[in-house]
Amino acid sequence: MSAITRADVNDAATRIAPFVDRTPVLHLDALDDWIGAETFVKAEHMQRIGAFKLRGATNAVQSLSDVEAERGVAAHSSGNHAAALALAARTRGIPAYVVMPQATPAMKRDAVDGYGAHITWCDNTLDARRSALAALLAETGATEIHPYDDPRVIAGAGTAALELLEDVGGVDVIVTPIGGGGLCSGTCIAAAPMRVIGGQPVDRSATIADGLRTGTSPRTEQILSDHGVDRVAVPEQKIEAAMRAVWGCTRQLIEPSAAVAFAAARMSNLAGLRVAIISSGANTTMRR
Repeated sequence: MSAITRADVNDAATRIAPFVDRTPVLHLDALDDWIGAETFVKAEHMQRIGAFKLRGATNAVQSLSDVEAERGVAAHSSGNHAAALALAARTRGIPAYVVMPQATPAMKRDAVDGYGAHITWCDNTLDARRSALAALLAETGATEIHPYDDPRVIAGAGTAALELLEDVGGVDVIVTPIGGGGLCSGTCIAAAPMRVIGGQPVDRSATIADGLRTGTSPRTEQILSDHGVDRVAVPEQKIEAAMRAVWGCTRQLIEPSAAVAFAAARMSNLAGLRVAIISSGANTTMRR
Protein backbone atom coordinates (compact mmCIF):
# COMPACT_ATOMS: atom_id res chain seq x y z
CA MET A 1 0.00 0.00 0.00
CA SER A 2 1.42 3.38 -0.95
CA ALA A 3 1.64 5.96 1.82
CA ILE A 4 -0.73 8.94 1.74
CA THR A 5 0.98 12.20 2.66
CA ARG A 6 0.07 15.76 3.59
CA ALA A 7 1.14 16.71 0.05
CA ASP A 8 -1.58 14.40 -1.30
CA VAL A 9 -4.15 16.22 0.84
CA ASN A 10 -2.86 19.59 -0.37
CA ASP A 11 -3.11 18.42 -3.98
CA ALA A 12 -6.63 17.16 -3.36
CA ALA A 13 -7.64 20.52 -1.90
CA THR A 14 -6.51 22.29 -5.06
CA ARG A 15 -8.16 19.70 -7.30
CA ILE A 16 -11.59 19.76 -5.67
CA ALA A 17 -11.83 23.47 -4.81
CA PRO A 18 -13.96 24.36 -7.87
CA PHE A 19 -16.46 21.59 -7.16
CA VAL A 20 -17.10 21.42 -3.41
CA ASP A 21 -18.19 23.97 -0.84
CA ARG A 22 -15.78 25.38 1.71
CA THR A 23 -18.07 24.72 4.65
CA PRO A 24 -18.22 27.11 7.61
CA VAL A 25 -16.83 26.57 11.09
CA LEU A 26 -19.48 27.06 13.77
CA HIS A 27 -18.78 28.21 17.32
CA LEU A 28 -21.63 28.57 19.82
CA ASP A 29 -21.45 29.12 23.57
CA ALA A 30 -24.30 26.67 24.21
CA LEU A 31 -22.37 23.89 22.48
CA ASP A 32 -19.24 24.76 24.46
CA ASP A 33 -21.25 24.27 27.65
CA TRP A 34 -22.62 20.89 26.51
CA ILE A 35 -19.24 19.53 25.34
CA GLY A 36 -17.40 21.01 28.31
CA ALA A 37 -14.71 22.69 26.19
CA GLU A 38 -14.28 25.46 23.65
CA THR A 39 -15.66 23.79 20.53
CA PHE A 40 -15.42 24.51 16.81
CA VAL A 41 -17.57 22.56 14.37
CA LYS A 42 -16.48 22.01 10.77
CA ALA A 43 -19.97 21.89 9.29
CA GLU A 44 -19.66 19.22 6.61
CA HIS A 45 -23.36 18.53 7.20
CA MET A 46 -23.78 21.75 5.18
CA GLN A 47 -21.70 20.39 2.28
CA ARG A 48 -23.32 19.73 -1.11
CA ILE A 49 -25.16 16.36 -0.87
CA GLY A 50 -25.21 16.96 2.91
CA ALA A 51 -21.99 15.07 3.72
CA PHE A 52 -18.19 15.19 3.61
CA LYS A 53 -18.20 12.25 1.19
CA LEU A 54 -18.30 14.62 -1.79
CA ARG A 55 -14.69 15.57 -1.09
CA GLY A 56 -13.21 12.10 -1.55
CA ALA A 57 -15.48 11.13 -4.43
CA THR A 58 -14.65 14.34 -6.28
CA ASN A 59 -10.92 13.95 -5.77
CA ALA A 60 -11.07 10.38 -7.08
CA VAL A 61 -13.19 11.24 -10.11
CA GLN A 62 -11.16 14.32 -11.02
CA SER A 63 -7.93 12.27 -10.71
CA LEU A 64 -8.97 9.82 -13.46
CA SER A 65 -7.32 9.95 -16.86
CA ASP A 66 -9.60 10.82 -19.77
CA VAL A 67 -9.50 7.19 -20.93
CA GLU A 68 -10.53 5.92 -17.49
CA ALA A 69 -13.18 8.60 -17.08
CA GLU A 70 -14.84 7.71 -20.38
CA ARG A 71 -15.74 4.29 -19.01
CA GLY A 72 -17.31 5.79 -15.90
CA VAL A 73 -17.11 5.03 -12.19
CA ALA A 74 -18.90 2.52 -10.00
CA ALA A 75 -19.50 1.58 -6.37
CA HIS A 76 -21.93 -0.24 -4.15
CA SER A 77 -23.43 1.98 -1.47
CA SER A 78 -26.73 2.60 0.28
CA GLY A 79 -25.76 5.99 1.61
CA ASN A 80 -23.80 9.19 1.22
CA HIS A 81 -21.02 7.73 -0.96
CA ALA A 82 -23.54 6.78 -3.63
CA ALA A 83 -24.85 10.34 -3.84
CA ALA A 84 -21.35 11.80 -3.71
CA LEU A 85 -20.07 9.59 -6.52
CA ALA A 86 -23.14 10.29 -8.63
CA LEU A 87 -22.70 14.05 -8.31
CA ALA A 88 -18.94 13.93 -8.83
CA ALA A 89 -19.44 11.90 -12.01
CA ARG A 90 -22.17 14.22 -13.27
CA THR A 91 -19.88 17.19 -12.67
CA ARG A 92 -17.20 15.62 -14.86
CA GLY A 93 -19.77 14.49 -17.41
CA ILE A 94 -19.15 10.77 -17.09
CA PRO A 95 -21.37 7.80 -16.17
CA ALA A 96 -21.81 6.62 -12.59
CA TYR A 97 -22.99 3.07 -11.85
CA VAL A 98 -24.25 2.47 -8.34
CA VAL A 99 -25.40 -0.80 -6.79
CA MET A 100 -27.97 -0.18 -4.05
CA PRO A 101 -29.83 -2.66 -1.83
CA GLN A 102 -33.62 -2.77 -2.03
CA ALA A 103 -33.87 -1.56 1.58
CA THR A 104 -32.24 1.81 0.82
CA PRO A 105 -34.40 4.61 2.27
CA ALA A 106 -36.43 6.59 -0.25
CA MET A 107 -34.62 9.85 0.55
CA LYS A 108 -31.29 8.33 -0.43
CA ARG A 109 -32.69 6.55 -3.48
CA ASP A 110 -34.10 9.83 -4.75
CA ALA A 111 -30.83 11.70 -4.23
CA VAL A 112 -28.75 9.19 -6.20
CA ASP A 113 -31.34 8.99 -8.95
CA GLY A 114 -31.56 12.78 -9.08
CA TYR A 115 -27.84 13.09 -9.73
CA GLY A 116 -28.22 10.85 -12.78
CA ALA A 117 -26.55 7.64 -11.65
CA HIS A 118 -27.39 4.30 -13.27
CA ILE A 119 -28.77 2.30 -10.34
CA THR A 120 -28.71 -1.48 -10.08
CA TRP A 121 -30.89 -2.89 -7.30
CA CYS A 122 -29.87 -5.96 -5.35
CA ASP A 123 -30.78 -7.99 -2.26
CA ASN A 124 -30.01 -6.56 1.16
CA THR A 125 -26.79 -8.45 1.80
CA LEU A 126 -23.15 -7.48 1.42
CA ASP A 127 -22.51 -10.52 -0.78
CA ALA A 128 -25.32 -9.46 -3.13
CA ARG A 129 -23.89 -5.96 -3.36
CA ARG A 130 -20.40 -7.20 -4.11
CA SER A 131 -21.63 -9.67 -6.70
CA ALA A 132 -23.74 -7.06 -8.50
CA LEU A 133 -20.84 -4.60 -8.52
CA ALA A 134 -18.43 -7.20 -9.91
CA ALA A 135 -20.86 -7.87 -12.75
CA LEU A 136 -21.20 -4.15 -13.46
CA LEU A 137 -17.44 -3.62 -13.53
CA ALA A 138 -17.01 -6.51 -15.94
CA GLU A 139 -19.81 -5.22 -18.19
CA THR A 140 -18.89 -1.52 -18.27
CA GLY A 141 -15.16 -1.36 -17.64
CA ALA A 142 -15.89 1.37 -15.09
CA THR A 143 -13.40 2.22 -12.35
CA GLU A 144 -14.44 1.24 -8.84
CA ILE A 145 -14.29 4.11 -6.35
CA HIS A 146 -14.31 2.58 -2.89
CA PRO A 147 -15.99 4.72 -0.20
CA TYR A 148 -12.92 4.70 2.06
CA ASP A 149 -10.27 2.15 1.01
CA ASP A 150 -8.83 4.37 -1.72
CA PRO A 151 -5.89 6.81 -1.32
CA ARG A 152 -7.65 9.45 -3.44
CA VAL A 153 -10.78 9.25 -1.30
CA ILE A 154 -8.79 9.45 1.95
CA ALA A 155 -6.81 12.46 0.71
CA GLY A 156 -10.03 14.16 -0.35
CA ALA A 157 -11.61 13.52 3.03
CA GLY A 158 -8.58 15.09 4.69
CA THR A 159 -9.28 18.44 3.03
CA ALA A 160 -12.04 19.12 5.59
CA ALA A 161 -9.45 19.16 8.39
CA LEU A 162 -7.07 21.17 6.22
CA GLU A 163 -9.69 23.91 5.80
CA LEU A 164 -10.61 23.75 9.47
CA LEU A 165 -7.04 24.37 10.60
CA GLU A 166 -6.67 27.23 8.12
CA ASP A 167 -9.78 28.88 9.58
CA VAL A 168 -9.20 28.21 13.29
CA GLY A 169 -5.84 28.52 15.01
CA GLY A 170 -4.67 26.88 18.19
CA VAL A 171 -6.78 23.73 18.01
CA ASP A 172 -5.64 21.04 20.47
CA VAL A 173 -7.67 18.04 19.30
CA ILE A 174 -9.91 17.04 16.38
CA VAL A 175 -12.80 14.60 16.78
CA THR A 176 -14.37 12.64 13.94
CA PRO A 177 -16.64 9.62 13.63
CA ILE A 178 -15.11 6.30 12.53
CA GLY A 179 -16.91 3.91 10.21
CA GLY A 180 -14.67 2.70 7.41
CA GLY A 181 -12.07 5.14 8.69
CA GLY A 182 -11.63 7.31 5.59
CA LEU A 183 -12.54 10.61 7.25
CA CYS A 184 -10.52 9.92 10.38
CA SER A 185 -7.53 8.72 8.33
CA GLY A 186 -7.57 11.81 6.14
CA THR A 187 -7.89 13.98 9.23
CA CYS A 188 -4.86 12.33 10.86
CA ILE A 189 -2.74 12.94 7.76
CA ALA A 190 -3.87 16.55 7.33
CA ALA A 191 -3.54 17.47 11.01
CA ALA A 192 -0.45 15.48 12.10
CA PRO A 193 0.93 15.50 14.72
CA MET A 194 -2.24 16.80 16.37
CA ARG A 195 -4.25 14.54 18.67
CA VAL A 196 -7.24 12.93 16.93
CA ILE A 197 -10.17 11.22 18.66
CA GLY A 198 -12.48 8.87 16.77
CA GLY A 199 -15.96 8.05 17.96
CA GLN A 200 -17.56 4.76 16.96
CA PRO A 201 -20.75 2.96 17.97
CA VAL A 202 -20.59 0.29 20.65
CA ASP A 203 -22.44 -2.14 18.37
CA ARG A 204 -21.80 -1.46 14.68
CA SER A 205 -24.28 -4.07 13.49
CA ALA A 206 -27.35 -2.53 15.12
CA THR A 207 -26.52 1.14 15.57
CA ILE A 208 -28.78 4.01 14.54
CA ALA A 209 -25.61 5.50 13.02
CA ASP A 210 -26.07 3.56 9.77
CA GLY A 211 -23.15 5.31 8.06
CA LEU A 212 -20.78 3.73 10.60
CA ARG A 213 -21.90 0.11 10.34
CA THR A 214 -18.91 -0.91 8.25
CA GLY A 215 -15.47 -1.69 9.64
CA THR A 216 -12.08 -0.25 8.82
CA SER A 217 -9.92 -1.65 6.03
CA PRO A 218 -6.28 -2.74 6.52
CA ARG A 219 -5.25 0.58 4.93
CA THR A 220 -7.33 2.82 7.17
CA GLU A 221 -6.65 0.71 10.25
CA GLN A 222 -2.92 1.13 9.69
CA ILE A 223 -3.24 4.89 9.37
CA LEU A 224 -5.32 5.18 12.54
CA SER A 225 -2.84 3.00 14.40
CA ASP A 226 0.22 4.87 13.11
CA HIS A 227 -1.27 8.18 14.26
CA GLY A 228 -2.35 6.89 17.66
CA VAL A 229 -6.02 7.75 17.32
CA ASP A 230 -7.92 7.62 20.60
CA ARG A 231 -11.10 5.60 20.02
CA VAL A 232 -14.24 6.18 22.05
CA ALA A 233 -17.07 3.63 22.01
CA VAL A 234 -20.35 5.53 22.06
CA PRO A 235 -23.57 3.87 23.31
CA GLU A 236 -26.82 4.35 21.41
CA GLN A 237 -28.45 6.56 24.03
CA LYS A 238 -25.52 8.98 23.87
CA ILE A 239 -25.75 9.13 20.06
CA GLU A 240 -29.41 10.06 20.31
CA ALA A 241 -28.71 12.57 23.09
CA ALA A 242 -26.03 14.20 20.95
CA MET A 243 -28.43 14.63 18.02
CA ARG A 244 -30.91 16.34 20.33
CA ALA A 245 -28.22 18.48 21.95
CA VAL A 246 -26.77 19.71 18.66
CA TRP A 247 -30.26 20.58 17.45
CA GLY A 248 -30.96 22.43 20.68
CA CYS A 249 -27.65 24.29 20.74
CA THR A 250 -27.27 25.12 17.05
CA ARG A 251 -30.62 24.49 15.33
CA GLN A 252 -28.61 22.29 12.96
CA LEU A 253 -29.96 18.86 12.01
CA ILE A 254 -27.17 16.27 11.90
CA GLU A 255 -27.35 12.58 11.09
CA PRO A 256 -26.63 9.93 13.72
CA SER A 257 -23.17 9.19 12.29
CA ALA A 258 -22.15 12.82 12.84
CA ALA A 259 -23.64 12.78 16.34
CA VAL A 260 -21.20 10.02 17.31
CA ALA A 261 -18.32 12.52 17.08
CA PHE A 262 -20.13 15.05 19.29
CA ALA A 263 -20.89 12.36 21.86
CA ALA A 264 -17.27 11.15 21.80
CA ALA A 265 -16.05 14.68 22.43
CA ARG A 266 -18.37 15.06 25.43
CA MET A 267 -17.22 11.71 26.83
CA SER A 268 -13.51 12.55 26.54
CA ASN A 269 -12.91 15.08 29.36
CA LEU A 270 -11.50 17.84 27.14
CA ALA A 271 -11.99 20.73 29.57
CA GLY A 272 -9.58 23.59 28.97
CA LEU A 273 -8.81 22.51 25.39
CA ARG A 274 -9.78 23.98 22.03
CA VAL A 275 -11.71 21.15 20.40
CA ALA A 276 -12.65 20.79 16.73
CA ILE A 277 -15.38 18.39 15.62
CA ILE A 278 -15.90 17.39 12.00
CA SER A 279 -19.66 17.07 11.63
CA SER A 280 -19.80 14.49 8.88
CA GLY A 281 -23.33 14.73 7.49
CA ALA A 282 -26.98 15.70 7.74
CA ASN A 283 -28.79 13.05 5.71
CA THR A 284 -31.56 12.16 8.08
CA THR A 285 -35.10 13.32 8.73
CA MET A 286 -36.91 14.98 11.62
CA ARG A 287 -39.03 11.85 11.92
CA ARG A 288 -35.88 9.73 12.33
